Amino acid sequence: MPLLLLLLLLAASPAPARAGDPYAYYDWEVSYVSAQPLGVKQKVIGINGQFPGPALNVTTNWNVVVNVRNALDEPLLLTWNGVQQRKTAWQDGVLGTNCAIPAGWNWTYTFQVKDQVGSFFYFPSTPLHRAAGGYGGITINNRDVIPIPFGFPDGDITLFIGDWYNRGHKELRRALDGGTLLGAPDGVLINGLGPYQYNESLVPPGIVYERINVEPGKTYRFRVHNVGVSTSLNFRIQNHNLLLVETEGSYTSQQNYTNLDIHVGQSYSFLVTMDQNASTDYYVVASARFVDAAIVDKLTGVAILHYSNSQGPASGPLPDPPNDQYDTGFSINQARSIRWNITASGARPNPQGSFHYGDITVTDVYLLQSRPPEVIDGKLRSTLNEISYIAPSTPLVLAQLFNVPGVYKLDFPNHPMNRLPKVDTSIINGTYKGFMEIIFQNNATTVQSYHLDGYAFFVVGMDYGLWTENSRGTYNKWDGVARSTIQVFPGAWTAILVFLDNAGIWNLRVQNLDTWYLGQEVYINVVNPEDNSSTLPDNAIFCGALSSLQKEQSHRFMYSKASPVAQWRNTFSLLFLLAFFTIWLQ
Repeated sequence: MPLLLLLLLLAASPAPARAGDPYAYYDWEVSYVSAQPLGVKQKVIGINGQFPGPALNVTTNWNVVVNVRNALDEPLLLTWNGVQQRKTAWQDGVLGTNCAIPAGWNWTYTFQVKDQVGSFFYFPSTPLHRAAGGYGGITINNRDVIPIPFGFPDGDITLFIGDWYNRGHKELRRALDGGTLLGAPDGVLINGLGPYQYNESLVPPGIVYERINVEPGKTYRFRVHNVGVSTSLNFRIQNHNLLLVETEGSYTSQQNYTNLDIHVGQSYSFLVTMDQNASTDYYVVASARFVDAAIVDKLTGVAILHYSNSQGPASGPLPDPPNDQYDTGFSINQARSIRWNITASGARPNPQGSFHYGDITVTDVYLLQSRPPEVIDGKLRSTLNEISYIAPSTPLVLAQLFNVPGVYKLDFPNHPMNRLPKVDTSIINGTYKGFMEIIFQNNATTVQSYHLDGYAFFVVGMDYGLWTENSRGTYNKWDGVARSTIQVFPGAWTAILVFLDNAGIWNLRVQNLDTWYLGQEVYINVVNPEDNSSTLPDNAIFCGALSSLQKEQSHRFMYSKASPVAQWRNTFSLLFLLAFFTIWLQ
């Protein structure tokens, strides 16, 4: 009898780990769900019925498999903000690399979180979908052999903050298509929920808010992502310090902030110690920056930090924001204070500072100038160097792999041309393993956030006025933080350096959804001349000039609704039941 039981239990045990890195499997259905975060009923985009969507929680070098079923009524792509997609550029999930997943189809993303750690998020990259939701967190943990540069926290908390419109994403698109700017949002959400009623005259009753449960004396890691449309937000927690430790995959020099400006598309990690008495709960606040003072109260998201031994509700005024709502000087100085922790190990054992970016010779320089949205050929558009990008029907990667002529031009200018603006599909021709300097010159009137797929870049300079050659004398060439999204203030510039060692065609975009939709983006083509092998996956979707290559069932990828993990659990359950009944019958 014991022998039979032993054999059955051995059969039910998980197989020994195979050589290579582990796999994590996810099965998602993207669909509309009903919600009313600000008290107005509307359709939002959920994943498996959740808004925000489920988390991806993996470890450095794991392989990630995400099967996505598109139950929306229009094409969909998900992009993995900050995940570098090394050797998997096809999985990037933007219109320059992928054909969108048609409504009613499914597609499986397969990629490796290669040599990365930190806090990231995913979201739908198809036009303005993020304004309706569809986002979720990505946590990439250190391997056990790589220490984190701080004490292991007692808990891990992810917060999504962002401005929100009661109008749906389709209505927002129609407004932009009709030449009308979006105007002020209707509120600010925290984890998809509206504000706590901290003031009865400002917040109507019945709004569901986020409550964060904590234990006194413990330290938590807060991963905060600005997933909004276009508004910079100031984040703070009443009576608690925010110890900044990481941003977008880089460990930072550890310093305390009472509040931090988080711009659209940016992610930060803070350690927060529950060191206050529990006479009351505490406010967690995300409020709009650089907006009219008359509407800032409307654009304030409030959640509740609840100690397990709390004696009552939060009280008193909200914690103070920066003194001047329009003071970009405070924000720019705060941004300059964020430095790379050059002694901490990143995803590899060697210290982050062992990559001496300041000693590398720059090979290419691009000065990218933006202007306020303007009318081009009768349509409202946004530009970089007087070019408003228009996505072709055939993605750039497919056009390159199949030599489809006339889809794009490798002629994007490396400086403003002082000519009439135009709509075009012009991209940057990068040099593989070149070191590119990019200067973002913001001649518009709002704060802009820029993101580069495929890379982390070094933030080396930021100042007011027009960038000149002499501006390089102010660069930080030692401990400028490496990240993937950086803000550029109106009437100012920001300079970054990036080592182009990741082959692919990579999206460089403004994260502000309205100006991104209007054409403020470009792609950088990086070709490894020694490796021309195709990275096209077996389940590729074809569209545009290559639509005829689409196989009838290729979009289904033969992926079971139950992941191998779930299948193993089912097998284990059956074998366990078999063992039980065998013993019982004996």
